Amino acid sequence: MSLSAVLLAAGSSPSPTPSESPTTLVPSLQDAQKSATNAASWVEQNWSTWLAIGLRVLLILVIAGVLRMVVRRAITKFIDRMNRTAQAVDGTTIGGLLANNERRRQRSQAIGSVLRSVASFIIMGTAALMILGAFEINLAPLLASAGVAGVAIGFGARNLVTDFLSGVFMILEDQYGVGDTIDAGVASGEVIEVGLRVTKLRGDQGEIWYVRNGEVKRIGNLSQGWATAGVDVTVRADEDLDRLKATLAEVGEQLSKEEPWNEMLWGPIEILGLDSVLLDSMVIHLSAKTMPGKSLTIERELRWRVKRALDAAGIRIVGGTPLVPDTEEPADPTAAMAAPSAYSNTGSPQAQAATPLSGPQAAAK
Repeated sequence: MSLSAVLLAAGSSPSPTPSESPTTLVPSLQDAQKSATNAASWVEQNWSTWLAIGLRVLLILVIAGVLRMVVRRAITKFIDRMNRTAQAVDGTTIGGLLANNERRRQRSQAIGSVLRSVASFIIMGTAALMILGAFEINLAPLLASAGVAGVAIGFGARNLVTDFLSGVFMILEDQYGVGDTIDAGVASGEVIEVGLRVTKLRGDQGEIWYVRNGEVKRIGNLSQGWATAGVDVTVRADEDLDRLKATLAEVGEQLSKEEPWNEMLWGPIEILGLDSVLLDSMVIHLSAKTMPGKSLTIERELRWRVKRALDAAGIRIVGGTPLVPDTEEPADPTAAMAAPSAYSNTGSPQAQAATPLSGPQAAAK
């Protein structure tokens, strides 16, 4: 049964009221039949287009979802592979010194988060534009408005964008990590947390510095590669250089063989020679390559051993105050004082003779 027959049957069943005449009902039924016919024909003509658009949108969403899942999983596997490679390097001496678990964990988390966010934004943004294009929506005004809004946001939050981009490049380039001691210019200390916007440093006094990544213009990493320990030894200018060199070489050799100093030293302790020669002193410079962050520890221990060795060898360490010859006797502190005067004693004849006369004594004379 067609739709027009149903409408005619429904319209003919109720009996007309006295106020309504058959002549007024017939045009209304004809209009309804005509509208229904037009709607049915319009649906019949366009249902294939709607179905095609719906299937296209569904296909775009499915492909975008699957692609997003695949890319995120690939990024996660890539980060896990980086961690496993770093753990394998930990078996070597240098690998264990240059990296630690917390540093790798935070760096991998930051890199994975950035890559996953960027991939999701690109994939879903492209899918949204393709869906709008499937509905035959003009994307030119939308893209122009988005560009203007992006420029406005970029100018308004340029510091935030600068911090974020600087943090991304710092992490990707592995400029520093958790546990490193760095000098960031505005602050220095040990890195305790690396973020995309802010880096946390713990200073020498225990204070925590929050440094925005966009404010860092230079970074000096004191925990990568190796460090240098340097010690200056100042002795008398008349000391025997060969004897002094032999004593210092023995100290360096002993330090290089004992634990745990042999692990901190990455090279022999070298006697570089005389740094300066003065009338009453000369300076010998010692240097050695050490584990990163252990230069001060080696310097303190080396000074301790050098002092004990020089004392045992009878070589004096000088510096600071001028030298005083051993043969010179100490000066008498009373030598510069004048002898007491006889006039200071009131009972002395000199003081009495100098006292002026007064009263009867002056009249008798």
